[in-house]
Amino acid sequence: MRIFEKLNIDFLSKRKTAYIISGVLILAGIISLAVRGLELGIDFKGGTEVALKFEKPIDISAARDKINTLGLGNVEVKTFGGDEGILVRTELQEIPANVYSQVVAATGREINKYYPDIDLIIVDSAINYVTYDFQSAEIANDLSDRLFEEGLQTSKVSEEPENTQLIVRIGIADWIEENLKEEYSDNPFVVQKSSRVGPKIGNELKTDAIIAVVLALIGILVYLGFRFKFVFAVGAVAALFHDVLITLGVFSLFYGLIPGLNLEISIYVVSSFLTLVGYSINDTVVVFDRVRENLKIHKTAKLEDNINSAINKTMPRTIITSATTLFVVTVLLFAGGEVLRGFAFTLFLGIIVGTYSSVFVASPFVLEYVKKSKKKLEF
Repeated sequence: MRIFEKLNIDFLSKRKTAYIISGVLILAGIISLAVRGLELGIDFKGGTEVALKFEKPIDISAARDKINTLGLGNVEVKTFGGDEGILVRTELQEIPANVYSQVVAATGREINKYYPDIDLIIVDSAINYVTYDFQSAEIANDLSDRLFEEGLQTSKVSEEPENTQLIVRIGIADWIEENLKEEYSDNPFVVQKSSRVGPKIGNELKTDAIIAVVLALIGILVYLGFRFKFVFAVGAVAALFHDVLITLGVFSLFYGLIPGLNLEISIYVVSSFLTLVGYSINDTVVVFDRVRENLKIHKTAKLEDNINSAINKTMPRTIITSATTLFVVTVLLFAGGEVLRGFAFTLFLGIIVGTYSSVFVASPFVLEYVKKSKKKLEF
């Protein structure tokens, strides 16, 4: 980009203003994290999450009232991906015992729709399935197909031609679907996703996610310490902490305030944080590499001049890279679907904050350290 070829901006003279901006953002984020916390997704909290997509817009309040009568305990119901979708979340992994008989009875009614006079013989059952034995293999095969078309999860006990037994899954998603079909007979819907995570797995994922981010930061610290000098490594990691804290703060501050934007912490969001760390450090390393080159060539020049020169020379590359990446992420944010929206938003915000921190956090950190320690920086 030729318009930026002869850029000559004194970035470091504006570092104190940047300190104030960063300080306010981080402080607001920390206060929000302490007061509001973060909304953890099903991956970390454990429970069941069911997403439904209707053909026509749905009244979320009416849907919430209906689902609250299903005996699934404390249920959260909210819009998902627009006015036609709802997301149902409960901390339960299985159908409650007091609802189990109702679910089995509902399954029996579905079977009786096609075979009104059939004897329903249950040969095996558990909290999440019922096994029926029918009079013939033809009935078992026919019901397997019909019940599957109705949205129930079915499977034959055996693929042998004479098999007469059929397993019908009993899950929270099936119970919700069964009850809403009658309520919204004029507004057909499909189950877009159904996720179930146990609390133990959720806690393990939470711990593993924190360990992954911390190990990434330690690895970067060690690598940059060897490649440059330790002060550069600390400055880069400080910038990364800055990026992560601001992004987490935004997640906490704006959760529930932006319609259609899912700002809960899921596995996808954690992966985007790791991507953000890699993107931000790459931008910082490019600037540091040019600073090191300037220090070798212009040994008598002031450190401020060398750092400013490095930032100005790398700015065309930074602008091109950030702009093209932001374009792709923006498309993903608006057209990538509800599941990827949190991932895309994290990257969108992270690219902006990461580019800012490479200029106004990492580089000024090196300058402040050298000034305070009164040591000459040489390569």
